[in-house]
Amino acid sequence: MAERRGLILLSVLIGTLMSAIDTTIVILALPTITAYFPNASFIDTIWVILIYLLVLAVLTTQMGRLGDIFGRGRIFNLGFLIFITGSALAGLSPTVDFLIGFRALQGFGAVLIQANSSAIVADHFPPGERGKAFGITSMGWNIGGTLGIVLGGFITTLIGWQYIFYINVPVGLFGFVIALVYIKDNKRTEVKIDYIGTMILLAMLSLIAYGATDIAGHGVNVDNILEIIGGVAMLIPFIVAESRVRSPLIQLSAFRERLLSFSLLAATFQAIGYLSVVFILIMYLQGIRGFTPLYASILLVPGYVLASFLAPLMGRYADRIGAGIVATAGILFMSLGVFVYLFLGIGTSIYVVILGSVISGFGGSMFWPSNSSSVMSSSPRSLYGSISGLLRTLSNMGTLLSYVITITVAAETIPRADAYAVFLGKYTLGTTLSKTFLTGLHSALIVSIILLIIAGLLSVGRAKRTKQAGSWDQGGTNSNWQQAQSPSDQKGDGKT
Repeated sequence: MAERRGLILLSVLIGTLMSAIDTTIVILALPTITAYFPNASFIDTIWVILIYLLVLAVLTTQMGRLGDIFGRGRIFNLGFLIFITGSALAGLSPTVDFLIGFRALQGFGAVLIQANSSAIVADHFPPGERGKAFGITSMGWNIGGTLGIVLGGFITTLIGWQYIFYINVPVGLFGFVIALVYIKDNKRTEVKIDYIGTMILLAMLSLIAYGATDIAGHGVNVDNILEIIGGVAMLIPFIVAESRVRSPLIQLSAFRERLLSFSLLAATFQAIGYLSVVFILIMYLQGIRGFTPLYASILLVPGYVLASFLAPLMGRYADRIGAGIVATAGILFMSLGVFVYLFLGIGTSIYVVILGSVISGFGGSMFWPSNSSSVMSSSPRSLYGSISGLLRTLSNMGTLLSYVITITVAAETIPRADAYAVFLGKYTLGTTLSKTFLTGLHSALIVSIILLIIAGLLSVGRAKRTKQAGSWDQGGTNSNWQQAQSPSDQKGDGKT
């Protein structure tokens, strides 16, 4: 049994790592891709990144629900096949339009993997062991983004941009074979697909995500503001529709449980606040310090290596003393690490960057596994797929909004074309522009700290709630939520 669980965990880790890597692996390859396709503009090729993030942001919740209905193992395995196929086709793309389309297909495969990964872990590990398991799988999320940047620069420079996609084929096949053999379909939920809720949610997230990406690409205008407002406004008909169907896409009664709601919101604000810091640092190291893209990305590696090494250990502590305590402490360390970056100047030692990376990485090793464990343990088993998908949707939206925040703030201080060139390592600013740009980056860092503080307050609120219930992170569920669960679901709850 222990060996089987280990192999299941390995397959989930491979899937999450690949899908996380591909959120950033294209960044340092964009100048080469733009040059490779002579008719493509930079604005065209930027969509090679954005379309992947857009698909992740829009579809993850729905695909988690499919796992509940058709079996999480089946949907997870299908995700591997689609991701591998999309990766191979992306490397063979004859035009940039084909590349964008195949990146969308690749993103759809990543959605199927991401949306069901946490649920699969929760299916196969009891509550007392989930923190450790999530600590291992969180390594994929933790190192994936930075590893993608490093691999993108390394592979593009030495082999060619096509191989940043081809590399997924053998690795993905390895993960797929393990999943096919060891991840069996769980007992499926006897419900129908909520088509109305799915369509409304799809439209809502599409409008928000597309409006946000348009801001990153062209700046703020009436059209993208209306798109975002329209998307937010669709929350009202979505809530009305979900409250009237027998098998809703998202069980709204779940959010009566304060532990679950606070954990999801904490994950959202943490993703928005922290992921933007990575982009800010890249722009600082390349645009102001003049480092190469590969060297700039390598400077960020120590924190992520530390986070990956410590995450399983912190997951065990979350199992023992409570996820709320560990997650809240993690947010505090992450905020402190970002605060260190406020001391960055034109000639600051690079050791300041490494120090901030290590501190925030330590905090990340505490927050990610414990918060995931808290989310899943406060969900009934019948909704594991939906809640797992929702958690990844909120995190993916955070990634997208982080990118938007970074580019938007940067473009407020220097021309947008220069901001893009700096982000890609094609352009180093002079002394005058560097001072102005540094002010903008400091402003963006302050915004990130504020968002992390909000995430910390939500985490504290969760911890207080569970402490009042009798013990940290052991429950605190209200009677309505308990009544909504089946007996088997209630047996699955426990200390996280």
